[in-house]
Amino acid sequence: MKNCFLIFAFTLFSTGLFAQEEEATDPVPDTVQIGAFIISIHDINFQEKEYALRFWLWTLYKNVSFDFATQLDIPNAKQIDEPQVMIDVVNGTTWHLMKMNCVMKQNWKVQNYPFDKQHLVVHIENNIYDKNRLVFVADTLGSTYDRELTLDGWRITNFEVTTTDKEYITVFGDPSSDLLHSDYASFDIIMDIERDGWGLFWKIFSGMYIAFLIAMVSFGLQVEELEPRFGLPVGGLFAAVGNKYIIDSLLPESNAFTLVDSLHAITFFTIFAILVASAWCLRLYHQSKEASARQLNRRASVTLLLLYILINVYLVVQSI
Repeated sequence: MKNCFLIFAFTLFSTGLFAQEEEATDPVPDTVQIGAFIISIHDINFQEKEYALRFWLWTLYKNVSFDFATQLDIPNAKQIDEPQVMIDVVNGTTWHLMKMNCVMKQNWKVQNYPFDKQHLVVHIENNIYDKNRLVFVADTLGSTYDRELTLDGWRITNFEVTTTDKEYITVFGDPSSDLLHSDYASFDIIMDIERDGWGLFWKIFSGMYIAFLIAMVSFGLQVEELEPRFGLPVGGLFAAVGNKYIIDSLLPESNAFTLVDSLHAITFFTIFAILVASAWCLRLYHQSKEASARQLNRRASVTLLLLYILINVYLVVQSI
C-alpha cells in the first residue's frame, strides 16, 4: 500500500514538473504598439480598381530582432514604395517611424454610383513573425487623419484602427511546423468615404435626360407626320445608348444591376413606349379615327412623362 502511494505521488510530481517545463518553453509573444496618420488619399481609379494612399506608420517595441522597414507587409497593396524611415531608442524601447506611399487594391461598390459609399481597409502585417511571436496593440488615441485632407468629391464619414488575426491556410513550407495553417497579427486602418454625388449625377445623366426629352418632342407633332414622329425617338434612343457607354467606361465591370443600369433601362423602355404610341396613333389616323388618335397622343404623352419622372425619383431616392 505504501509503495502504491509513493508511485502515485512520484507520478503527480513528475507530471507537474513536465507541465511547468512545457509552459516555460512556450514562446511569449512580444507586444508592438502601432499607429497611423493618414496624409492623403488620391488617384482614385474605378477602372483599375485602385487608389493611392500616403500615411505615417509608427511602431514601438523592445525586441531588437524586429525591423519593420524590411519585415513590413501590406497584403492588399498593389505597390509599396520604399518608405522613409526614422528610428530612435527611448529607455530601451525602439520607436520606428515610416512614411508610406502605397497603391492599394480596392473592389469598388458601384451599385449606387454616383451616390456610392466606399469601405477602405488597409491590412498591415509583419511578414516574418506570426502571432505566437508578435502581437499588435493599436494606438487608437494617436491614430487619425489630416483634418485638412481634401478628397475631391468625397468626404470621410468614419475612421478607426483595430487589430485582428489573419489566418493563412498554409505554413509556407515551414519544416518545423506540422500545422495546416498559420496566424499573423494584423493592424487594420479602416476608412469609410461617401461621395457628394449630385454635381456628378447631373453631369453624367444630363445627356440621357436630354435624349429622353428629344424623344418626347415627337408627341407635339401632328400624328400623321411619319418621319419626325419616329425619327426623333430613334435619335434620342441612340443618344441614350451613347451616354450609357460613356458612363460604363468610367466604372469597373460589375455583375450587379446598378443605378446607372436602372436609369438607362427605364429611358430605353420609355422611348420604346413612345415609338409604340406613335405607331398606334398613326394606325388610328389611317383608319380615319383622327379624334381617337389625337386623344391617345395626349394621354400617352402625359402618362409616359409622369411615369418616367416618378420612377426616376424613386430610384434616385433609394440610392441616396
